[in-house]
Amino acid sequence: MKIFVPADAAAKALGGDAVADAVRAEADRRGMDVVIVRNGSRGMIWLEPLVEVETAASRVAFGPMQADDVAGLFDDVAAHPKALGRVEDIPFFARQTRLTFARVGLIDPLSLDDYAAHGGLTGLRRAFEMLPASIVAEVTQSGLRGRGGAGFPTGIKWNTVLGAPGPQKYIVCNADEGDSGTFADRMLMEGDPFCLIEGMIIAGIAVGATKGFVYIRSEYPDAIAVMQAAVALARECGMLGSDVLGSGLTFDMEVRVGAGAYVCGEETSLLNSLEGKRGVVRAKPPLPALEGFMGRPTVVNNVISLASVPVIMAKGAAHYAALGLGRSRGTIPLQIAGNVQFGGLFETGFGLSLGEIVNDIAGGTATGRPVKAVQVGGPLGAYFPQSKFATPFGYEEFDGQGGLIGHAGIVVFDDRTDMLGMARFAMEFCAVESCGKCTPCRIGAVRGVETIDRIAAGDKSAIPLLTDLCETMKDGSLCALGGFTPFPVMSALTHFPDDFHAMKEAAE
Repeated sequence: MKIFVPADAAAKALGGDAVADAVRAEADRRGMDVVIVRNGSRGMIWLEPLVEVETAASRVAFGPMQADDVAGLFDDVAAHPKALGRVEDIPFFARQTRLTFARVGLIDPLSLDDYAAHGGLTGLRRAFEMLPASIVAEVTQSGLRGRGGAGFPTGIKWNTVLGAPGPQKYIVCNADEGDSGTFADRMLMEGDPFCLIEGMIIAGIAVGATKGFVYIRSEYPDAIAVMQAAVALARECGMLGSDVLGSGLTFDMEVRVGAGAYVCGEETSLLNSLEGKRGVVRAKPPLPALEGFMGRPTVVNNVISLASVPVIMAKGAAHYAALGLGRSRGTIPLQIAGNVQFGGLFETGFGLSLGEIVNDIAGGTATGRPVKAVQVGGPLGAYFPQSKFATPFGYEEFDGQGGLIGHAGIVVFDDRTDMLGMARFAMEFCAVESCGKCTPCRIGAVRGVETIDRIAAGDKSAIPLLTDLCETMKDGSLCALGGFTPFPVMSALTHFPDDFHAMKEAAE
């Protein structure tokens, strides 16, 4: 008998370890031989811990499980009050197009045999047979863009590094997932770490890099532990080292842990931190693709960007590019959070409207109250009102509406939310997290908090001051932190003016 109990951080936070212990105790009590697999999460957080029992016909899901529910798994599973049937038949899951996350929650994350049995290494073996330029061309033709926020075409970045001279080149994975409401990187690393490793090896082959680093924020202890174990196993099995899977190619990598500064999600700040320096933004040029880690040509990609490469290589660029809309190709892992009925990860092709995502997939608010605002793109993303719910989920489409999709975090708020307070939070967040490099960010965010407090106190003259200050920050900051902070502030002021006026009127 095989029982899957997620070891994903979200499942563990909801009692996953206690459920696993209860399964082991019940199996021992009954004298049964049970294999417990600590898999990743299937992404339906409201059902966690989501336990699956392997039967002769299929895997049957149960959730949300608690330790007291475990005994029934050893009896008639069909009669269990928390039986859900096959995961693949649950509507939230069935509607997805799982490519990058196809194995997450399905396999044992630290079994290379399991990984290979479910399509792993297929893309890497194909890469062994291709010239570096051909690999870069395949990624370029797929339309893959950076999934970390900027949406820069991955193939162009790789081609720059390929053509850059240098005795040593590097692949750096940005796993410093700091945006509120995002968890895709963590889920991938905890649930399918070999996918990320494979993507980094392919990137190394494509650009001539022989060394890689995964930079993970310290707040992700489970992801750190899984990635470190996976790297050690990959090295032991010959997937990493001086002769990758007998190909004669060299690529090795290691996991580095950051101290948790939000600004280190910006690639040049990350590189400074990786070198042991203070995490502050670098001026560009030079670009990291030409002078990155230790001054050498460096590919810096997000977890999901690199983890999407194996499926592109396995299925071909055309298969991946067939999904999406406009210049946004392939799939995007939507991370749905906040005041929603169905929160979790939903992988789909670009193009769904924001309204479909919030009202249909997420099921509207958990409180049952009307949706007031949706923030897309983390703490620096704009707040969208219901009037913008027809906006298709795509890079240019969101940019055209004054927003950004960023890392595809979606946080929903109901009609009781104070948008002036949310604008203040965005400014305060920037003030706290600023690295101090740029004057508009370092000083502007502090003055911004003070200005918003003046508005809350009833100072009518402070609103145009806030608008001018946001324009200065947007145009004068070197990195996204200061440059994008005006997005949530100005969208809150533009789309929800009553919240600002109500504070003034109350003071008057």
